[in-house]
Amino acid sequence: MTSYASDVSVLTISDEVAADADRLVTAARPNTSATMANTTFAGGAARNVTVSTAGTGDNGKTNTIVGTDVFGNALTEVITSTGSAEAVDGAKYFKTVTSVTSSAQFAANIEVGSIASAAQAVHGGRARLMGYSIVSGGTAGIVEFVDGTPESGTTLMNARTIGTDNTTVDHTVPGGGILFESGMSVKYTVGTIDMMHFYFG
Repeated sequence: MTSYASDVSVLTISDEVAADADRLVTAARPNTSATMANTTFAGGAARNVTVSTAGTGDNGKTNTIVGTDVFGNALTEVITSTGSAEAVDGAKYFKTVTSVTSSAQFAANIEVGSIASAAQAVHGGRARLMGYSIVSGGTAGIVEFVDGTPESGTTLMNARTIGTDNTTVDHTVPGGGILFESGMSVKYTVGTIDMMHFYFG
């Protein structure tokens, strides 16, 4: 009997950790650099960062977020507060956050954390998606397959979760699979998936 080695790899993602508004910075009024409570997000995914203000007169003050993207490359984003007692969400996905620096001291405490938008790297180099399996969470949602980073890459396809908790959808990609030339990443909303498997070569 002849055995054959497969050149297909699999990555499993399981992330059901809810948004956490003060995961990174907890109730602080930094003059410049904030004291970090954590530098990563529970669940292992990259997340959009959110900055919440409690005071008044903070319109136009900024926080510079420095860290890494889903592939481990340097990433920076400036989040500008728009008023008092408001939360402003960033658009970039941070795998790690090494510093949060305020442009000026805020009138009252700020909190810095994450929202439910998440992303993860499937493979950092050129790859072909051969198939996937998605176990749905209790809410329907979209999983985006991105060629490159979630911020600047191109979405090549979308998959929809069913919304019935613990229901699995399996798909095999026909032909030679879908080519991701700049690395493969996925975007999703926490609560719409329980677990995902990606098969690539």
